[in-house]
Amino acid sequence: MILHELIGFAELRMIWWGLMGVLLIGFALTDGFDMGVGALLPFVAKNDTERRMVINTVGPVWEGNQVWFILGGGAIFAAWPPLYAVSFSGFYLAMFVVLAALIVRPVAFKYRSKRDDVRWRTTWDWALFAGGFVPALIFGVAVGNVLQGVPFHLTPELLSIYEGGAFGKFFGLLNPFALLTGVVSVAMLVMHGSAWLGLKSEGDIVVRARKYGSIAAIVAGVGYALAGVWLMTGVDGYAFVNEAVKDGPSNPLMSEIAKGGSWITSYADRPWIAIAPIMGFAGVALVLVSIRLKLEVITLLFSKMAILGMVASVGLTMFPFILPSSTDPNSSLTVWDASSSHLTLFIMLFVAAIFMPIILSYTAWVYKVLWGKVTENDINENSHSLY
Repeated sequence: MILHELIGFAELRMIWWGLMGVLLIGFALTDGFDMGVGALLPFVAKNDTERRMVINTVGPVWEGNQVWFILGGGAIFAAWPPLYAVSFSGFYLAMFVVLAALIVRPVAFKYRSKRDDVRWRTTWDWALFAGGFVPALIFGVAVGNVLQGVPFHLTPELLSIYEGGAFGKFFGLLNPFALLTGVVSVAMLVMHGSAWLGLKSEGDIVVRARKYGSIAAIVAGVGYALAGVWLMTGVDGYAFVNEAVKDGPSNPLMSEIAKGGSWITSYADRPWIAIAPIMGFAGVALVLVSIRLKLEVITLLFSKMAILGMVASVGLTMFPFILPSSTDPNSSLTVWDASSSHLTLFIMLFVAAIFMPIILSYTAWVYKVLWGKVTENDINENSHSLY
């Protein structure tokens, strides 16, 4: 037997679907609080010292947190090339805006304190706000569009074709349901950022962070519930007409898919997946309680629980679909027909088994070394060495 055949093709596809989810959730849990802190910066910090305190809570770790974003993009490119090609073609301008915001963020970190000028520093502070708010919003909008289906179809040569020009496709993403999911995404990460500030800062910053964190948690919970009701009553689901071939070739056009019904039927087929939305709602409720009780570490852990549940619920609800087509359901991409080859998935799994423990160990070590609060004394004593 050839080595890579020790694990079946269908099993490898399932493993990589799960790993893709782990990487994306890892990005939301780590770089998510960076973006939340950035979005909160103009509101929780009222003077330059406070702003530097807020920035320095994430300054030493944000670059390492972005590893999860890079790993997630790399995993999609290598394990799910049709998904990478189709999604980046349709979301091209949206991806450009996200990348522009993410590029501005490190520039703001590095240049903000180069000049002792109020206008200079204020400009870079708002750049940090944009670097947190814009990606959070667009990622949420993208999730809303994926749940509704994206207007593309595949040619017999498997080339993806989108209707409308580049700007038409971009503004078409800004539909009411997608904007709702975008609001939920922003509120979720602002809640996470406020929990991080409660753990890593002190004084008035913490008081303000708890106030905004409570509001964000309420908005996230209510928005998540509204999105669930909307998904149940106003968004069509997708389903295979015939039984899916789980170990067949990676050709989406070989499957027959119907659009209609509701995504929520997946909870009747697989009741156990209800654990994800339960975690989402419970996490939000517990964040509100722990903020009121001023439990710093617990608040952050419950915030992570809420994000884990909310993000996981999307993937579990849609499974096995990963990018449905609203204009040609038969072109929809699924776990069973949009992956790389059997051998490629096996080699990638072998590499991941080596490097993922290294990344996790290094990340844990970094957070252990950097454990503790950023205080006003730290800022005053290191006026030139901190951000």
